Parts: sequence; structure tokens; C-alpha cells
Amino acid sequence: MHVDLIDLRLFLKIIESGNITAGASRSHLSLASASARVRALEASLGIALLERGRRGVKPTPAGKALAQHARLIQQQVERMQFDLADYAKGFKGQVRLLCNTSALTEYLPELLADFLVKNPAIDIELEEHPSLRILHAVRQGAADIGIISDAVDASGLQTQPFRDDPLTLIMPSDHPLSALCSVRFSETLDYEYVGLPINSAMGIYLEEQALHSGKRLRIRVRAEGFDGVMRMVGRGTGLGIVAQASIDRWPAPHDFKSIPLSDPWAQRSLVLCATDFSTLPGYAKALLTALLDTPMSSPDN
Repeated sequence: MHVDLIDLRLFLKIIESGNITAGASRSHLSLASASARVRALEASLGIALLERGRRGVKPTPAGKALAQHARLIQQQVERMQFDLADYAKGFKGQVRLLCNTSALTEYLPELLADFLVKNPAIDIELEEHPSLRILHAVRQGAADIGIISDAVDASGLQTQPFRDDPLTLIMPSDHPLSALCSVRFSETLDYEYVGLPINSAMGIYLEEQALHSGKRLRIRVRAEGFDGVMRMVGRGTGLGIVAQASIDRWPAPHDFKSIPLSDPWAQRSLVLCATDFSTLPGYAKALLTALLDTPMSSPDN
């Protein structure tokens, strides 16, 4: 099967005008050339794409399907041309960085801001995803660099330490659990929670851990981020789980109590991952260097 962009553009013009002659004219092709291209396209696909009549043509069901794909392809080509125009103007690169909730909210904002100020020719496409989804994207080449929890299996990828990122339970000061020195996550699931957005990486992760315990989180309300969780917990709304880094930067004194979670999955670290750090484009390596400019920057492989 062979289909080129000229054929697809021509086919769309024919569909829009309802006439091969008009479609050929709009495509700056002769009628003979346009007709030959349509016949060759039908032969290549092995199916009729147009119903021909005395008053013009209309697409067959297969032709309608092709037109839908052709429009999507044309939009993608236009987007590609727009993006590549930046390179002609001296633009050097865009890094696709995927990360989890803690990295996005606690560790990256100032770091990435400083990097972008120092590197005006580099852009960063930053997205939040659960660690397992990040692993899949990096393995499939859909992301340059990922930041994931070390609790997931990153076999087949190269990794570098990024930050320690333990998770901590917070609660109102008069909560029944407040006298404990530490607690297992499963022991908290009979109480109500202030949750994170249902589609956030951390929100998904905590829901999964609750299901592993045979229960579900009892969510009274969802806050937009760790700051929102701490503010609402401090007002007595319920329990919350946040990154310890969020508590460390919260203005003292706290209007909530924090207790370590004793579950191994809560004593986690964040790691950088890529298929091969040495083969990253130069602009991605520049970002990697900035991300590794920390006390925990020694490689593990």
C-alpha cells in the first residue's frame, strides 16, 4: 500500500467539492493526472473510495474513513511544519520530561525555571503521570527523561538518583491517631481523607495502595495539590498523605500533626530514568546535568 500526501490532499479537495475536475483544479493538477492518482489510490488500497455519478462524486464508507484519517494527517503535518519552523529560526530543542506528583510540585518548579532562564533556546514539555506510565513512555521513546519512584521496576532503563521522597500522614492535632509515633497505611483506611485529584499521579498511586489493602480511600473532598491538602487537614477536614518535602517547607508552626508511614512503599526515593543517558540529544543532556546538580547525583549504573 502506497499513499502520499499529494494523494490525500487531492482526495480531500475532491470530497469537499464533490467533483474530480474541481478537486484537480484546487490541487493544481490536470484532470487526467488527478483521475490517475485516484485510481491508483483505490488500486493500492484495494477498495473503491468514490461513488461516481452524472452529477459528481461522493465518498463510499471507505472513502469517508480515509477522509477522516487524511484530515488528521494533514493537521499533524501542519503542526510539524509549524514546530520545525522554530529550528530554522535557531531553535535548538525541546525536552519531553515526565514526572510524578512530588517531583512536579516540590522539586522541579524553581529548578526548571532557573534552567530555562539560562537556556533560552530550549523548551521543556512537562507532564505529570504515574510512575508506571512514565516507564512505558520512556521505553517506547515517547519521553526523553522520566522521574519515577524507585518502588517500580525500571529494568531495561538507565537510572540516576534524584531525591529522597518519603510520604507522610498528616492529621488534625486532635485526631484519634495523633498519639501514634508511626502508622501503617492500612490502619488509617477506616478514617476519612482529604484526597488529591483523581487523575493525579499521587492520587492514583494512593488509591492503588488502598486497594492492595482490600479497602478504598474514604475521600471527603479532593484538593488540587499538597498545599491544599495541608490547609484543609489543618482545618480539621480529615487525614491526608503528602510528601515530607511539602511539610518541611510549610510555615511553622504547623496547624496539623504529621506521622511517618511505616509501609516500605512510603519510604521511597525518586530517580531519573532514560533509555540511554549517553545517547540523549545535547539539549536533553543539558537538562539532565541540571537535574543531577544535587547532593544525590551519583549514578547507580
